[in-house]
Amino acid sequence: MATVKDFDALADQVRNWSRWGTADQRGTLNLITPEVVRKAAATITDGTTFPLGMDLSPRGPQLPGEVTGRMNPIRTMLAVNVPLAPPPDTSAYSDDLVITPTQTATHWDALSHTSFRASLYNGIPAGVITAAGATELGIDRFGVVLSRGVLLDVARHVGGAHLPRKFAITREVLEATERAQGVAVEPGDVVLVRTGLGRFFLDGDIPGYRTEVPALDVDAALYFHERDVAAVAIDNMPTELLPSAVEGVALPLHTLCLVMMGLPLGENWVLEDLAQACAADGRYAFLLDATPEPFVNSTGGLVSPVAIR
Repeated sequence: MATVKDFDALADQVRNWSRWGTADQRGTLNLITPEVVRKAAATITDGTTFPLGMDLSPRGPQLPGEVTGRMNPIRTMLAVNVPLAPPPDTSAYSDDLVITPTQTATHWDALSHTSFRASLYNGIPAGVITAAGATELGIDRFGVVLSRGVLLDVARHVGGAHLPRKFAITREVLEATERAQGVAVEPGDVVLVRTGLGRFFLDGDIPGYRTEVPALDVDAALYFHERDVAAVAIDNMPTELLPSAVEGVALPLHTLCLVMMGLPLGENWVLEDLAQACAADGRYAFLLDATPEPFVNSTGGLVSPVAIR
């Protein structure tokens, strides 16, 4: 098991504090420049679209009794065919009410989602998060997330329908997958990591989707830092291996990415159809629209991402 001293050395290697100024709220999303967007648009060949988000429904990925208190969305009606004018030419309206955590299904973690030693990204005190929400580093600070997406299909590279339970996706594994696919991850890219566990969710097996998941190892942060990745998403929950491989640090990868690098993390993405298309023609880069709902002061953001090839 790694020590806190080892972790602190790694944190110093990847730290981006003040890289984009002391007042920065967007972190590595600053790497998505107009030039990156133009290159992303150039990846489109036939315009085929792939939705990467889960349906918002009671049959979501959350299980009863979650430690986090998260639940699947609850939807009810505010109004059902309420008339606005008398007969015979009656117009009527219907409205819904939804109660949901912002990190219940396919989502981005805002940079305010995780703190370490009472600090958030860029050294902002964790005390900016109150009962009013994240007054700094909320999901509303992301703005538009439109960039080149790159799928690293680790499951297909390693072999099998999905990665083995508790498989560690290390820096070396990511590098090997990148080489095997013949794609170069470039600055400003959004990297999507496929474990293959998304198939369990699509088949309705939520315990299978959630049990002993393969996930990113701590040193994957070095891979993302060296390539100046803008954001990372995965087809499971959580992003990182649990329990922690660093003694005394509960969420080491979340800390390295969200707090030290300012790198957004996405969870519960649906990558199966996209992975099949990428494997069929060997093209693993595409235009990705992954702009979250801009809930003001929220520590997370629901998103319905779309890949365009």
